[in-house]
Amino acid sequence: MSAEHSHSHSHSHSHSHGHHGHEHGFSADDFDLPDDKRRYAVRITWLGAIINGLLGVAKVVVGWLFASHALIADGIHSLSDLVTDFMVVFIVNISHAEPDEDHPYGHERFETLGTVALGFLLVAVAGAMAYDSILNLFTNDEVRIPGWPALVVALISLIAKEWVFRFTLAAGKKLGSDLLIANAWHSRTDAYSSLVVLIGVGGAMLGFPWFDSLAAVAVAIFVAKIGWDLCFDSLRELVDTALPADELKELTDEVMQVEGVIAVHSFKSRRMGSKSLLEMHIQVAPYISSSESHYIGDSAVQRLLKKFPSIGHIVFHIDTEDDDDPSFCALLPLRSEVKLVVDDTLNQIAPELQRSRINLHYLSGQIEIDLFIDGGDGGHLVRDADIHHQLTVELNQQLSVHSWFRKLTLWSAG
Repeated sequence: MSAEHSHSHSHSHSHSHGHHGHEHGFSADDFDLPDDKRRYAVRITWLGAIINGLLGVAKVVVGWLFASHALIADGIHSLSDLVTDFMVVFIVNISHAEPDEDHPYGHERFETLGTVALGFLLVAVAGAMAYDSILNLFTNDEVRIPGWPALVVALISLIAKEWVFRFTLAAGKKLGSDLLIANAWHSRTDAYSSLVVLIGVGGAMLGFPWFDSLAAVAVAIFVAKIGWDLCFDSLRELVDTALPADELKELTDEVMQVEGVIAVHSFKSRRMGSKSLLEMHIQVAPYISSSESHYIGDSAVQRLLKKFPSIGHIVFHIDTEDDDDPSFCALLPLRSEVKLVVDDTLNQIAPELQRSRINLHYLSGQIEIDLFIDGGDGGHLVRDADIHHQLTVELNQQLSVHSWFRKLTLWSAG
């Protein structure tokens, strides 16, 4: 009556598929294996880590030499980014590992968890920036005027961190990595932090020391929103939120294009990292063979994987009727019990006949039976039209006492 298959997809698509175009630069299709994506993501992150380290040291040293506490704090912020870069490298290595016995669907959820952590870190950084800046707005402490080298280092930091942001964000989008995207936005918080320092130092040198605190509050609000959006999207994934309705409709419409598919129902979806995981019930004609029905299901899967490279895993369930009502298959006997009843009835009516095989069709809460009689001794009786009709009527009458029985069709196997 129904069966269930699952299919995994490794995201390894060749350029000959031609199912989507290419933009300038690299794309996800330029990486033939998941390990290629992992190595590229790690290289991008290490590049950002090196820049963070150099900038952090430079800002702390120059801030100390030229009396800029804001630049020193910004330098410490850059050095703290090294910790998140190390975390990103660690999580990327885990999330791109092949599925194993403990994680049969893969390890992409580790990347989602890392994205949540980075999102919360952005919110925390924004909160600290806003708190310190608001305090500074209401204090009357004398502010020391920093030297011009602090301006130069802050400007270099702003340009460098903006470049890291754009490069990492582009890589994250092309690889479909939310973790890289989150780390890119983390880099931009450092760029905005440098912008705050630039404005604050410049304003202080022009006689407006409160510029620093006011700009920092505005930046903190923006950073907090970015962090919240990252956390919200990743938390939705962790609780298995379904794909948007328009995406599900597009997937359903694609399956309905497959010859032999009557309907698609009980369509379930969720995300795992950059992948989509799908479960669906495919309804086919009730009397086709099980091999044909599963070939129809396999054809639907291949069609989806070809058109939607982001799909990572598909489970399909073959139905011969709409099974949304859970009572449709209530307490029907299995093959062994049905065979005993049919054999006993056949022996009572025509003991000279031998059953060759039996096909069962479980439909609408009852069973339809195709009974094939051996073409040897007694088989010629079934080929006689009058005898065939009489046997069919008697068998149907005898079996009608069973609530699960609908009808029997008699065939000659000879």
